[in-house]
Amino acid sequence: MPRGDKSKYTDKKQRKAEHIEESYEKRGVSEKEAEARAWATVNKQSGGGERKGGSGKGKSETAKSADRKDSAHRAADARKGKSPNKGSARSSGSSSTSLADMTRDQLMEKARERDIRGRSKMRKDELLKALS
Repeated sequence: MPRGDKSKYTDKKQRKAEHIEESYEKRGVSEKEAEARAWATVNKQSGGGERKGGSGKGKSETAKSADRKDSAHRAADARKGKSPNKGSARSSGSSSTSLADMTRDQLMEKARERDIRGRSKMRKDELLKALS
C-alpha cells in the first residue's frame, strides 16, 4: 500500500475521517492540515487500516479498544482544560516525600507495601487516590 493510499481503510473509517476533516475546516484549519489531523485521529483510535494486507503488524481488538478508551478520556480531559502534564514539573532540589512528588514507580512501591489490590493496572493518578 503506497504511503497515503487510503484503500485499506473501511468505509466507516473513511466516513469518520471525512467528518473529522469537515469539523476542522469549519474551525478555520486549512484543508491539507484538516485532512492530516483527521487521518491521524482515525489512526490513533483504530490502529490504521484494518483490511487484510499490509505489514501484518497490528494490535488485538482488546488493545485497540483500550487505546480508544484511553484516547477518549485524554481528549475529554483536554477539553475540560486538564492536561496530563500540568503540575508534573518537579521543583529542583526539593527532597519532599509527599505522594504528589513521587514517580509512578515510587507510588507502586508504596502500594506494594500496603498491599493495594489492582495496583499493577493503575495509572499514577489512580495510585495517588488509592494511597491517600
